[in-house]
Amino acid sequence: MRRTIAKASGGGATATGPDLAPEPPAAPSPDATAGGTPARLQTEFPFQLPRGYVDAQGTVHQDGVMRLATARDELVPLRDLRVQENPALLSVVLLGRVITRLGTVPVVHDGIVEGMFASDLAFLQDFYRQINAEGHTRASVACPHCSEPFEVDLGGGRLGES
Repeated sequence: MRRTIAKASGGGATATGPDLAPEPPAAPSPDATAGGTPARLQTEFPFQLPRGYVDAQGTVHQDGVMRLATARDELVPLRDLRVQENPALLSVVLLGRVITRLGTVPVVHDGIVEGMFASDLAFLQDFYRQINAEGHTRASVACPHCSEPFEVDLGGGRLGES
């Protein structure tokens, strides 16, 4: 059981337990910022495509923003007839829903994603997995020989290399 002595009005130290040793300052809660207000969840993440999307006028667009996916974002493409006929289109349709900005392209949709280079598509698929898996693609595993636990990065060393 922890006993705490209240601070004196002159700014005295707080102490605990039978020996009344000073108590270390409390660590900030993970859901609070320095000002004591709740931290905001980051829902949009900037990216830069390795090659870039080339539009009809020949302009290369590399900088973009992707938002976190919702359950609806993952469910709606499953009802798309094109995806039902060709499941390989699932990631293209899904990325078309969560990319909110790409250079100066007015509206990003699955047709834009479909026109990207394969290396940019691979990059975006890895980026999607990374931001929607709480910012990492690590998994805990055990060595098959000695059973020692360790972590591996399932996403590869860099985005686009999984």
